[in-house]
Amino acid sequence: MNILFVCTGNTCRSPMAEGYLSSKNMPWITVISRGIFADGSPVSRNAAEVMKEVGTDISSHISRLLTKDDTEWADKIICMSNSHLEQLKAGGVPLKKLIVLGGGISDPFGGSTDVYRKCRDEIFTCIDRLFEGGFFSDFKISPINQSHIAAVAKLESVCFSEPWSADGILDSYKHGTRFFIAENGNHIMGYIGIKPVADEGYITNVAVFPKYRRMGVATALLGKVFSFARENGLCFVSLEVRKSNTAAEQLYKNNGFICEGVRRDFYRSPKEDALIMTKRFEKSL
Repeated sequence: MNILFVCTGNTCRSPMAEGYLSSKNMPWITVISRGIFADGSPVSRNAAEVMKEVGTDISSHISRLLTKDDTEWADKIICMSNSHLEQLKAGGVPLKKLIVLGGGISDPFGGSTDVYRKCRDEIFTCIDRLFEGGFFSDFKISPINQSHIAAVAKLESVCFSEPWSADGILDSYKHGTRFFIAENGNHIMGYIGIKPVADEGYITNVAVFPKYRRMGVATALLGKVFSFARENGLCFVSLEVRKSNTAAEQLYKNNGFICEGVRRDFYRSPKEDALIMTKRFEKSL
């Protein structure tokens, strides 16, 4: 899927959006950004700074003017405002290709670092919601209800040597753990759980059926948790992963987690250390 982000000057909003989506390393998504009035300027210093805070380097970005070739190349064009969409529509771009990110993202140009940070977080949340809604795939993310418990328990038994039972999942559900599923029609593809404690979040498990792996399911589930964290004012979300599970470790790194410690002999069957991986959220003022 070819994704094109469009804003006015291609120095603030669209480069941040491009950087965030690119950082997820989805092999089926190619992403670029352009500006309706771009003039070859470097990316805004504040945009580069706030993206660096979350581990994404966009400092080498140079603004590029939107062309007809770009709009023809794109499968979907994500505009930063309704005015951008209207300009593209008036220029003959098919409406079916066009959407506005969220309800529109305000231009932070000329604002303080805090203004850019708030804009960045809004962009991230809106892109995560596109994942949740199936925009980049053929599945959607939604909260579980008690009718899903048996299917989630089956998923646990497939993925883990010490799976949660249906009773254990239900008890956790009743005591405040928030669970979300990835679902295609009536088929559950994966799930995630997060336990909020004050302003902290602890991911209980992330699991995806083997036949649905490498399809962006885990990334979309993590995106849902990130949205939940921002909406509920959490400072961080944290999880454990087996030290030998390098594929999962890389997935979490791609989504902004950093290894912050080790739990010795955390896992059994077989016994193994766990890496403590954490994603922290900057508080916007």
